[in-house]
Amino acid sequence: SSASEKEVGYLLHGLGRSRFARWVLASRLEDAGFFVNNIGYSSIHKTPEEILLDISEQINETMPKENQAVHFVGHSLGGLMIRAYLTRTYVNNLGRVVLIGTPNKGTPVVDQYQDAWWMKMLGPMTLALSTEKESFPNSMADPYYPVGIIAGISENTNNEDIMPGQDDGLVPLESTKINGMTDFIIIESSHWMLRYDRDVAS
Repeated sequence: SSASEKEVGYLLHGLGRSRFARWVLASRLEDAGFFVNNIGYSSIHKTPEEILLDISEQINETMPKENQAVHFVGHSLGGLMIRAYLTRTYVNNLGRVVLIGTPNKGTPVVDQYQDAWWMKMLGPMTLALSTEKESFPNSMADPYYPVGIIAGISENTNNEDIMPGQDDGLVPLESTKINGMTDFIIIESSHWMLRYDRDVAS
């Protein structure tokens, strides 16, 4: 089938990464018959608003004119950017949204280290990922569309003092959950390896 008949998937990577972080998943989705738009964006030293404007432009320019279903898959920060985009932009043929290891309620790692010099060097987007009530993730509206969550849990994290309970090394399991989610799957994987995981792709 031609590209104009395939269902379209937008892929968004996480903080400090590039499009190349998603190539494994992109190729698996292409093999499954999707036309994949792998969106790259710069996230270090940028504000949430600057990133949102960048990805919105890229998505809007490539949005299919036909009646194909349009799906969104985001890893970590990419998932938050998808949620922010869909809050502002109505997508005609919106299909499914899948968030992978996304800190929907922020991460205690930012709370713990927000005054550290290296955290400040990562810029305003990183600092906006705290668990505070007015943080970027916590200020977003609940989804009005079907959203499935894939969360990781890793046994090899020595971070009980910062994150008691189950987590993927960066995001607590509870933080990946979202009001109105239509599906929730847990995979044994660290936050960073989720994007390469075969089970995640499946």
